[in-house]
Amino acid sequence: MLNTTAWNRFRYSAYAPLYDVVVSRALRRPRRIALGHVDWEPGMRVLLVGAGTGLDLPFLPRELEIHLTDLTPAMVKRANARAERYQRDVHCQVMDASALTYADEHFDVVIMHLILAVMPDPEQGLAEAYRVLKPNGQLCVMDKFQPDYQPAGAMRRAANVMTSFIATDITRQATPLLQQAGFRIRHDEPVLMNGLFRALLAGK
Repeated sequence: MLNTTAWNRFRYSAYAPLYDVVVSRALRRPRRIALGHVDWEPGMRVLLVGAGTGLDLPFLPRELEIHLTDLTPAMVKRANARAERYQRDVHCQVMDASALTYADEHFDVVIMHLILAVMPDPEQGLAEAYRVLKPNGQLCVMDKFQPDYQPAGAMRRAANVMTSFIATDITRQATPLLQQAGFRIRHDEPVLMNGLFRALLAGK
């Protein structure tokens, strides 16, 4: 299998110095849209899973308790520097999204941006997100997805061999993944590239 946790840790450690240049500008608007659908309240405890260099931080309200995790130390180091630059009090930790060390029902909001299409076991990642969310918690997702109404065709599956190795799976479907994990989708919006990128908000 090309997409493994060890491979992701290796490749994103290598990508870290260039990550902001490649990802930041193109996805500013999709991030803002996705986070704008969350019902924010002061004092919420928020978890950013697989947060990379912390590019979501500028779009989060100030009155939050923010925890940020990523698989790679190089990404977490940059996320911590970004938090300091924006004068945000953020708890940054190296952590595998499929094995979170937080207690059950610990967070009001879990943010999973650009991770479900990357991790080798998105079902386990969503199971962990569900576990750490409070009963009325919100899950905010923004990622690349295959349309729900049709499976990936032969050409897309062939292309996916290469895209999965380099960066991301392009055959995963959002609605089945979230529903199988126990989430109820409240909002689903295309945000980039004719719907390849979608922003979804879901509840337990």
